[in-house]
Amino acid sequence: MVELLAPAGNFISLRAVLENGADAVYFGLEDYNMRANAKNFSLDELAEVSRIANEYGAKTYLGTNIILNERLASELEKKLEEISASEIDGLILSDIGLIEDTVSHGLEAHISVQENVCNSYTLKTLKKLGAKRAILSRELSLAEITEITEKSPIETEIFIHGAICMAISGRCFLSYGLYGRSANCGDCLQPCRKNWTLTYEEGDDSVINFSDVEDERFIITGSEDGSYRTNFFSPKDMCMIEYIPELMKSGVASFKIEGRARSPDYGAMVTGIYRQAIDDYIDDPLNYKVKDEWMEELTSVFNRGFDTNFYFNTPFETSEDNQSKYIKKDIGQVVNYYNKVKAAELRIWDDLKIGDKIIIQGQTTGSITHTIESMQIEGKSVDKVEKGSNVAIAIPTKVRENDFVYKLVERNADD
Repeated sequence: MVELLAPAGNFISLRAVLENGADAVYFGLEDYNMRANAKNFSLDELAEVSRIANEYGAKTYLGTNIILNERLASELEKKLEEISASEIDGLILSDIGLIEDTVSHGLEAHISVQENVCNSYTLKTLKKLGAKRAILSRELSLAEITEITEKSPIETEIFIHGAICMAISGRCFLSYGLYGRSANCGDCLQPCRKNWTLTYEEGDDSVINFSDVEDERFIITGSEDGSYRTNFFSPKDMCMIEYIPELMKSGVASFKIEGRARSPDYGAMVTGIYRQAIDDYIDDPLNYKVKDEWMEELTSVFNRGFDTNFYFNTPFETSEDNQSKYIKKDIGQVVNYYNKVKAAELRIWDDLKIGDKIIIQGQTTGSITHTIESMQIEGKSVDKVEKGSNVAIAIPTKVRENDFVYKLVERNADD
């Protein structure tokens, strides 16, 4: 059966994706992974990550996938014994030089997408070195992935949802060139996501290439100051929810969701949707259908519009900023949860009413999305509550004291 692999940027995200059906989680170790701006985990916290994952029967993969200089490689090698003692299942490596040391400590060696693995010959070499799995290049088509996987002596893994870097397999120097913050060392400031202004010398019209392709969607818009604006550095997010049957038939061992730097509710939502889709296909592949609500739910959380990346064609559509239908507003905190009556007491600092959709998040709770159906103040039912109040809401899932409460507010067109 294919593995659904979900991201965990912190303990709340960890719980959120596990509660929503992740078979495995991947996460970062401080100073050694491609998401330095995520909270990540310390060496001392890895045992707790393992313990929590074991509650759900999930596997754990530690991202150590930055470009390692001599100092970092040596430091990481010395930490392998402690990492192994934490009972983490495996390491995601961008440097093949550490495969042997990783395996010798009883850890699985998974080769990062940063290695740009594009053929079965590389996979055969990685097998000889001791690797168990390789994340295939994001520049491959689904047909190529299927062919490579059929010939591969080790497991293969692919991304199925999330942000896509414009550079080859994420190897980008734009952030370093502009800010001195290296993407290849996990410290990308994502300047590609900004709205860029183009200028060109007078009379030099060759800078703007008007393609002969009939269906041209590379949009450059003129500004009042005579410059041109575009998001050409930034592709749309990958979304493969409509192609689960094709992905399942590829023979790939693991489907990976991108997003360690995104919020716990994002991880919970996306993981839950893909869990449903994969399970539906496995249960009845002949009658499998994509549900309209899946895409509706996926567009409700942070996204920059969706594309299928290189799986079926070369992606050419550019994206704007967040395209989600809602914004998440911090409105309160859990005071207590009453198990007998399945109700939570909330302290709120914004108005709340019946029908509002909220998200409750905490380190043990994970991320729960709930629509308000019943509220009470001092035992009396109410339809709405003003900010500054304590209110009891009916909620079947247990939440905890000091969990954070957010309200989903529909995004205005000008947001």
